[in-house]
Amino acid sequence: MPATRTTLRRSLAAAAALPLLAVALTACGYGSEAKDDTKKANVSSGGKKLSADTVKIGYFPNLTHATALVGIQEGLIAKELGGTTVKPSTFNAGPSEIEALNAGSIDIGFIGPSPAINGFAKSKGKSLRIIGGSASGGVKLVVDPKKIKTLDDLKGKKIATPQLGNTQDVAFLNWISEKGWKVDAQSGKGDVSVVRTDNKVTPDAYKTGSIDGAWVPEPTASKLVAQGAKVLLDESTLWPDKKFVITNIIVSQKFLSEHPDVVEAVLRGSVNTNAWINANPDKAKASANAALKELSGKALPPEVIDPAWKSVQFTDDPLAATLDTEAKHAVQAGLLEQTDLSGIYDLKPLNKILKAAGKPEVADAGLGVK
Repeated sequence: MPATRTTLRRSLAAAAALPLLAVALTACGYGSEAKDDTKKANVSSGGKKLSADTVKIGYFPNLTHATALVGIQEGLIAKELGGTTVKPSTFNAGPSEIEALNAGSIDIGFIGPSPAINGFAKSKGKSLRIIGGSASGGVKLVVDPKKIKTLDDLKGKKIATPQLGNTQDVAFLNWISEKGWKVDAQSGKGDVSVVRTDNKVTPDAYKTGSIDGAWVPEPTASKLVAQGAKVLLDESTLWPDKKFVITNIIVSQKFLSEHPDVVEAVLRGSVNTNAWINANPDKAKASANAALKELSGKALPPEVIDPAWKSVQFTDDPLAATLDTEAKHAVQAGLLEQTDLSGIYDLKPLNKILKAAGKPEVADAGLGVK
């Protein structure tokens, strides 16, 4: 697939201190505050320190970030780091995580495709690299079955997405366009009313009837189903092999240059964590839920976590071709202009690890460093 070349529309960049996709883009969008989880810092029981005393890792307290949740909870990432300490921090939105990466507050982050694209484009290709995959899928269109029985019934209805221009918002706008319907991307007005609603309040909005459905990630989708909503479409069915990137692993270019051994160790931990998750799905689900309870104070009930967990696939492959397509969708929606995304990926460390483990290497869709 040819490389997509995208950047923010100049008028949007001029209109706000942070570009649209920097403000809005997050795989799960629960706000913008970061939490320093120093109390959860992990260090293995022994071993030689690598080139850095500490590696600061950012992620969301969300199921689509379970590689980080489980990898830190179970000590699988720390095990690869020897005496180098893991310092985790959680974020509730992509923009704040990108800001933390740029400021050096974190070195490595788990994050959705759209904020990664925007962070790379805004810095003119100097801030970050995508170095691995983490998760695929976990996004659904759920609706009020009393009001909407078929996909055609969405016309004239109010459907929530997490934020203007975020990953799910772009996907829904693209789906609407392919139906031949018209919606103004900025206002959300048109043949379907696209209502930008923070995921943490979407269940209440559904309960009160102010929205008729939502195109949202897990576990929000399963929370709505627990309230009586019906899954009308799983986004994975729209993609080849039913796979599309929902969470990547990014690293600051400075940290990658100065501490490649640490980056490789974290990637080995991620690869081992994904293997453990896929080999032990029930144990991994319980581990992720325990981590969520520790971070948020509340575990997800079985009727939410069970279906949500099943819809997320954990993979080392960043599924680069799907990120390329997602960027094109943003261009087609009128939210982005074209720019060069060549070099957004550096998969050499990951492929080195995969090859050593006897696993197939992964591709960068022509968007890798030369």
